[in-house]
Amino acid sequence: MEAYHTLCFIAAAAVLIAFINNKLGKMQPTIAITASAMLLSLAMIIAGQFGLFKLSHVAIDTISSINFEDFLLKGILGFLLFAGGLGIKLDHLRDQKWEITALAFGATLFSTFFIGFSLYGLFSLIGFNLDFVYCLLFGALISPTDPIAVLAIVKKLNAPARISTQIEGESLFNDGFGLVIFVTLYTIAFGSETPTFNSVSVLFLQEAIGGIIYGFILGATFHWLISSTRDHSMEILLTLLIPSTGYVFAELLGVSGPLSMVVSGILIGNWTRRSGFTIESHEHLDHFWELIDEFLNGVLFLLIGMSMLLFEFHHEDWIMMVIAIPLVLLARYLSVKFTYVGFNRFRDYNPMSVRILTWGGLRGGLALAMAISIPSGIMVIPEKNIDVKEIIMVMTYAVVMFSILVQGMTITPLIEKAKQLELPNKPPAE
Repeated sequence: MEAYHTLCFIAAAAVLIAFINNKLGKMQPTIAITASAMLLSLAMIIAGQFGLFKLSHVAIDTISSINFEDFLLKGILGFLLFAGGLGIKLDHLRDQKWEITALAFGATLFSTFFIGFSLYGLFSLIGFNLDFVYCLLFGALISPTDPIAVLAIVKKLNAPARISTQIEGESLFNDGFGLVIFVTLYTIAFGSETPTFNSVSVLFLQEAIGGIIYGFILGATFHWLISSTRDHSMEILLTLLIPSTGYVFAELLGVSGPLSMVVSGILIGNWTRRSGFTIESHEHLDHFWELIDEFLNGVLFLLIGMSMLLFEFHHEDWIMMVIAIPLVLLARYLSVKFTYVGFNRFRDYNPMSVRILTWGGLRGGLALAMAISIPSGIMVIPEKNIDVKEIIMVMTYAVVMFSILVQGMTITPLIEKAKQLELPNKPPAE
């Protein structure tokens, strides 16, 4: 079956699950889709092991035909991040600029090294000889919160404005910094040249700063194009070119496509929304991009759930998964807590902020895509054919599934309590 045909059937399955959930359940659509896909995958794996039927082999071949890394990082990511940027209020972003910067940069860096050192120590205690650089690599790919998962689940719960802005802004902007850490460690682990301070600095300036500048230029260019026409359909069509052609051009320039989509989305969602669109486009913009966002998220989260079919779970894998989940949560809590020690010296915050930012710091498809990019064949337990990629992938999958299913389903009571404790000093009105 061709990859396009596979994606068509996966999209149909995602929409069908969302429809059934809409009629019978009250779960977030992305959570319902992920849970359904995971349970179906688990059922096929168990049935296949007992020799009941061979459908699991067909499903595995079908999922394997899709290059998950390219599908996400070079396909739908630009659309999802642009849609997320459209919903960010610039006034709220300005009010929380220092908090978002500290969380996106400082908290991500702290979490990366905390996970790396802790994982290396824990694995040494139980006799797993995983090199320190691979432990750091896992820390780098799992520490940044996933903007797709956060925007798909947490944003829709109507959290207090400051908390919502912090968690959304952090997830949208920490990709650039997280990518620099991951690429640097990836080069150390698998490359032939050792990165230097200058090479890392150039990479950061080119990817992160270059992506922000390019995103601003891209947003300004399309603001002018949209403002110059009064054709309602053309205005909406022009916005489609930003996450498609604009994202591809960012890759050709060697700058961060994700960051450029966030910046251009914020510009179009604030600047152009106020003065560039006709009345008809202004009314339809959010609805149009909400539909795209819902559809692509459905496909993505179904693939995340079905990714279980790609793993051969060993006894050691379950041990690693049990270690990874609490370790990542502890790293997230400490990174947020230490950051708030500084925040609290300058202003007051909702008492639930640290808990919500910890529990709402979701991981998703981006972490899985980075884990999939790790090369195979570097053996850690040769007698069981367990290599570095398998270890990192099963730990990543465990954290992602726990994040989406458990954290995503239980974040609502924390947000409801935060609303009751909301402080009177709020960010600027829209």
